[in-house]
Amino acid sequence: MDLSNAMDISASGMDAQSLRLRVIAENLANVDTTGSTPGADPYRRKTVTFGETMDRQSGQSEVSVKEIGHDMAAFTTRYDPSHPAADASGYVKTPNVSSFVELMDMREAERSYSANLNVMQATRSMMTRAIDLLK
Repeated sequence: MDLSNAMDISASGMDAQSLRLRVIAENLANVDTTGSTPGADPYRRKTVTFGETMDRQSGQSEVSVKEIGHDMAAFTTRYDPSHPAADASGYVKTPNVSSFVELMDMREAERSYSANLNVMQATRSMMTRAIDLLK
């Protein structure tokens, strides 16, 4: 594998983690979003599934986002009879988003992005040293 392929692979990892961070940000932004009518479902947490793709030009395996799905975990409820989305019993469905889980996912995505960035920096450094040797 030549060094430019290593940079392409790391770049694909960074792209995938960037999309993952955008989905996490969307989940966190909607942590308190409820339905607008009684019994309506609130925001459903989104999930990211990664997959392997083959770059036809280089023949290298890269990472990509395979699917952005929905977490099918049950919604929680809270008692708030004055809320417009409250059912006949006074309960409101709340999103299945946990701020704690999202923050842990964010930290994991950040570390993966950083690791890929470190690979790119090391690869660039190796390329620079190789060019310097040729001078």
